[in-house]
Amino acid sequence: MAQEIKMSAAGLKAMQEELEYLKTVRRKELAEEIKEARSHGDLSENSEYDEAKNTQGLVENRITELEQMIKNAVVIDESELSVESVSVGTHVTIQMTGEDETEEYDIVGRTEADPLNGKISDESPVGHALLNKAVGDKTEVLLPTGHTVEYTVLAITHSQG
Repeated sequence: MAQEIKMSAAGLKAMQEELEYLKTVRRKELAEEIKEARSHGDLSENSEYDEAKNTQGLVENRITELEQMIKNAVVIDESELSVESVSVGTHVTIQMTGEDETEEYDIVGRTEADPLNGKISDESPVGHALLNKAVGDKTEVLLPTGHTVEYTVLAITHSQG
């Protein structure tokens, strides 16, 4: 059985829109690029043709990947989401032991992760360690660097989108 993929309604919608774009617009663009490259003659030394065919393969792989993720998507109902503990769909404020500054993250499913924009996956080391923790709880996180750090959960609210 395929693994469920937790995501927000907005995340699912974005995935569906990307899939629709790839199937309806991008496929046609690539077909035209391949047709144009073919018209240039000898395909064995035609870098435009090779590039278009490679891109076509990448697009088809992405379409398959998106279809699988959408098929296995479980949308988080944010109206039923508790802020008693950290879960996918919550916004958490944490503080590393010994530091003055706080950090804030939206906990999201792996397909929506965007660490540079404050969205960390429930499967990431920090995200996973925070799951089911309540305000005031401490948790240790083994970072990919091999160091262990301790965080305290300061606040849990509904995700900010």
